Amino acid sequence: MSRVRQPPLVTGISPNEGTSWTKVTIRGENLGTGPADLVGLSICGHNCLLTAEWMSASKIVCRVGPAKDDKGEIIVTTKSGGHGTSTVSFKLLKAEKIGILDQSAVWVDEMNYYDMRTDRYKGISPLSLRPSNPLGIDFDKGKVPLKDLEALFPGVSGEFTSENFSATWYLIENHSVTSFDQLRMAASNLKKQATKKNEGSLAYVKGGLSTFFEAQDALAAIHQRLESDGTERVEGSMTQRLENVLNRASDTADTLFQEVLGRKDKADSTRNALNVLQRFKFLFNLPLNIERNIQKGDYDVVINDYEKAKSLFSNTEVSVFKKVYAEVETRIGALRSLLLDKLLETPSTLHDQKRYIRYLSDLHASGDPAWQCISAQHKWILGLMQNCKEEFINCQRVSLGAIALDLEGDPRPSAFSRIRDTAPLNKGGILHTPRHSTWHYETPQQVQFVEKLSDVVIGQLPNFWKLWISYVNGSLFSETGEKSGQVEKSKKNARQRQNDFKKMIEEVTHRLVKLVRGALLPSTLTELELRLYGGWENKTELTGPWLTQVIHTVRIIFEALVALEIPNDLLQVIQDLLLELRHHCLLVTLHHTAEDVKRVAEKEDWVVDNEGITSLPAQFEQCMVQMLQSLKEPMETKPGEVNILQLDQDQASELCVDIIKDEGARKLCERIMKVREQVEKLWKNINKVFINCLEQLSTKTDRDIDTSHMSVDLASPNLFSGIQEDFCPTLEQRLLIILSNCQYLEKHTFLNLAEHFEKHGFTGTEKITRVTVHAVKELDESLFDAYIERKSDPIVGSLEPGIYAGHFDWRDCSTPTGVRNYLKEALVNIITVHAEVFTVSKDLVPRVLTRIIEGVAEEISRLMQCVSSFSKNGAIQARLEIDSLRDAVASYLSSESHASFKQALEVLPQLHNGADKKLLEELLNTFKSSMQLQLTCFQPSNVQPVKR
Repeated sequence: MSRVRQPPLVTGISPNEGTSWTKVTIRGENLGTGPADLVGLSICGHNCLLTAEWMSASKIVCRVGPAKDDKGEIIVTTKSGGHGTSTVSFKLLKAEKIGILDQSAVWVDEMNYYDMRTDRYKGISPLSLRPSNPLGIDFDKGKVPLKDLEALFPGVSGEFTSENFSATWYLIENHSVTSFDQLRMAASNLKKQATKKNEGSLAYVKGGLSTFFEAQDALAAIHQRLESDGTERVEGSMTQRLENVLNRASDTADTLFQEVLGRKDKADSTRNALNVLQRFKFLFNLPLNIERNIQKGDYDVVINDYEKAKSLFSNTEVSVFKKVYAEVETRIGALRSLLLDKLLETPSTLHDQKRYIRYLSDLHASGDPAWQCISAQHKWILGLMQNCKEEFINCQRVSLGAIALDLEGDPRPSAFSRIRDTAPLNKGGILHTPRHSTWHYETPQQVQFVEKLSDVVIGQLPNFWKLWISYVNGSLFSETGEKSGQVEKSKKNARQRQNDFKKMIEEVTHRLVKLVRGALLPSTLTELELRLYGGWENKTELTGPWLTQVIHTVRIIFEALVALEIPNDLLQVIQDLLLELRHHCLLVTLHHTAEDVKRVAEKEDWVVDNEGITSLPAQFEQCMVQMLQSLKEPMETKPGEVNILQLDQDQASELCVDIIKDEGARKLCERIMKVREQVEKLWKNINKVFINCLEQLSTKTDRDIDTSHMSVDLASPNLFSGIQEDFCPTLEQRLLIILSNCQYLEKHTFLNLAEHFEKHGFTGTEKITRVTVHAVKELDESLFDAYIERKSDPIVGSLEPGIYAGHFDWRDCSTPTGVRNYLKEALVNIITVHAEVFTVSKDLVPRVLTRIIEGVAEEISRLMQCVSSFSKNGAIQARLEIDSLRDAVASYLSSESHASFKQALEVLPQLHNGADKKLLEELLNTFKSSMQLQLTCFQPSNVQPVKR
């Protein structure tokens, strides 16, 4: 259900008193929803709807008509709200009769003044004092639409003061339902008015009729006397004497009244001059008034006075008026120059610019002030941007020495300095990186410059764009649709200069982009552009966080310009800049991450946990996760931006094929492919650096590790309080620790990183992950072989000397009494390896022991096959030792070990005698019972051998 609208309510009127035809502003509530909704408006009982101009629901402008009531209410009627009420009233003032010497606060038509001597108007113009009702009867309008009247009477008007006045139109419009008697009365009134026009001249003739008759009688008597005398030409005649008398009388009168008449003429001239000054004091005082109002800033008053003077005296032929009006034009010319200077003055608000443009337009200034303002504003914005760069470069040169001292160390926080302030990372868990309260860095000059440049663009370009929009739609000259001629002229000029303004916007955006490139991406500019927009002496490359802040700032600029509805083609250069900044940030972050990963090896503490790994995998994962988190904002794809994370090489190639016809899109695609290749290369380099660190840690001692590139923070002895400073692992222990770390990397770390990559939008990294895992496996195999070689070779090498110690001979030996010492020593050595490996990681035990036992079994098989023959006792002794070794390490036997032991046993003669078998079994049990404690470590566990 629609809401019922309230009736109109008038709460204010300005001014609240005045004469007829005073322009007033009515304010209130619910004054209509539009011009069509306003159906009635009366002030003091007079209908003012014809002059009403609806401005808004709270404002109406109209003129007060010649009402009968001196004071009355203001009533507004609308279609939506009905008949309204009023809380205020208007007082109608009666027009005073003003003489030629009377002062007035309003403009009086000096051609129509009131002569108080005759109590009549002198020189009254029918336009200024036209009767409101020439017929003298009440109006009785019908409902004939104005459009129908215009169609019936083309080219004429119903206004009785118009040159094309039509009486028929007037009667139909105002008296279409008036009775015949009323019309007859109106005709009688017209006749009376026509008769009154001739009463003045006729009465004058009637009043002087007797005087004319007396003059005529006197002239006739003189003529008769002259005819009867007949001496009009005789000397001394009456006529001659009369002429002489008249001449003497005239001379005497001239002598007597010459001085009086002269003073009278001067007085009349002075009086006439004073009357002229009084009547036209507006014009004579106008130059001084213009100067005073200009000083006070009342430009509206100056313009109104100038328009009035121009309408009255621009075409005057009176010399004094011409002289004064020329002075007025001189003052107005100076005002035009003053307003133009103020218009072109910067900085200036959009409101002031519009105001000055309207003033200049009203003063008919030459040229196009609006376009001059736009051009000046454009040059000022470019100058601000360039001055911003020069200011920072000069400041940089002044403080270069101090900055160099401040930046002697590495200003970029390394991975370890961030790890120090970070909570411990659980394996496979979520990384939390709270920033330390003391972690503060001075903002680089380039970042401050981009932020200041952003303030300039966001602060000035919107007003510049709004000024152009106002110029295009004509609102510079009229907010309410008035001055249609100037509006149309403005729109025409805007259409002609549209391309010029587009070039201005392009110049501003290109200047912005080139200044940013000069500060952050100088390699993308030509030598000439570098001289204009470069000049930064600080060669320190910004880190990822600072570049992220720059990207954020440039995005704010782009969003602010998009909000102004500037065409996208004018903002494409900013999008291209954002793309390159994102690419640069990605590459720089990857490069710095590689450096951070390189530092990981320097802080290896060799302290293993219950799972047999050190903090190295967690630190590597932490570095990578922090890198991904730092790239989250710059790699986020905003509207209109290209997603550079989800485009692998194959997709990029297909896209380039699809858009090969679009040159710009093709170049963009090629650039993305190139950056993608660089990213993949750097990514592989990070993994390669980490693998090299692992290999370096496994093969070099502490003295061999290069610590020259460690930062001051990393060299601090208080960073890691849990490090055992006096712990120095052996080479074998290093190999085991690194092997355990490699297994953890393969099983957990790389899987966690793959999840983090996917979570942060990085796709197409499976290939890199596979290559990295393969490289870790290769390193694992290499380190494992190195460890086995160091542990297995001494054990295997001790077998043959132990077997033949004391000139032992398989063909001539005594009855066996037990397992010989060489085998026990071999088992003890294997147990030692087991203990060493178990101390580091129990998961490595099966793998290491299985490989060592394979070597031992293979050596036993070789030695047995090298024996030419066995005696019975020799066969029993050999079988006892082989079975004892096999049974002791049964949990770690592989297929290769089984085969080697089988081959060794097949070489030996078979035992057919029951006594020999019983002896073998007893000796075997004795061995197991005697070494039960030592052989406990070889018992089966829940850890199964790892097949590599």
